[in-house]
Amino acid sequence: MKAYVFPGQGAQFTGMGKDLYDNSPLAKELFEKANEILGFRITDIMFEGTAEQLKETKVTQPAIFLHSVILAKTLGSDFAPDMVAGHSLGEFSALVANGSLSFEDGLRLVSKRALAMQKACEAKPSTMAAVLGLDDKIVEDVCASIDGVVVAANYNCPGQLVISGETTAVEKACEAMKAAGAKRALLLPVGGAFHSPMMEPAREELAAAIEATTFSQGSCPVYQNVTATAVTDASEIQKNLIIQLTAPVRWTQSVQQMIADGADLFIEVGPGNVLQGLVKKINKEVSTASATA
Repeated sequence: MKAYVFPGQGAQFTGMGKDLYDNSPLAKELFEKANEILGFRITDIMFEGTAEQLKETKVTQPAIFLHSVILAKTLGSDFAPDMVAGHSLGEFSALVANGSLSFEDGLRLVSKRALAMQKACEAKPSTMAAVLGLDDKIVEDVCASIDGVVVAANYNCPGQLVISGETTAVEKACEAMKAAGAKRALLLPVGGAFHSPMMEPAREELAAAIEATTFSQGSCPVYQNVTATAVTDASEIQKNLIIQLTAPVRWTQSVQQMIADGADLFIEVGPGNVLQGLVKKINKEVSTASATA
């Protein structure tokens, strides 16, 4: 069975999507529609912008979403998933790709999400850190022992977790992780504490927009970050998308569940190949590939 997976923030690169724009009339039409909806020419930044410009949250999230979704749409009938999933932001791409959300609504939500997260990041000093070489339970216990807000935010693959929270609490947790035997515990160059209670203002802001958006029955189940299980019910998808901003990304558990449900080929749709690497670390028996138009 084929599982199509969609990357999140961090996969962006200058020139992303230009080949699609140049070679596919459908892609060009969708990119131009995106420029209209966003009110600025995001294609100029995607195709020719600097790494610094691409790193701006209001650009990064829509850019990765557009690259992923438009690539999926140009595949036409070759895009035939038995299941989909996306890492954090990638969950929105997955929902548009499988027909749960329209292209326009998905882009508007992603743009709102990016701006709301940016605002929450600016409200209080917060950050994230990668922790390598510790069991999930030890990471969770260390986080629980630290004063201040710090939580496990991304379960990327066994032995690779990301923690998130107040800057001082994350720094203290990094020292404690090293003392507990972590191979590495290092701060990440991110704007703030995604997937932690620090995103509560963004969650509240996004909730109204998600609740006002129409979701449909998708062509296949989506394995959502919050539950790591197959979801098809539109109202449940909405609820999980709202919770997602302050809850951890259970990527390891999602991939394990997809494999248990029959997935034996994971196809990454969008910029980069980070998710293929994570899937292989979760289970080296399954096959992985990149989608190509």
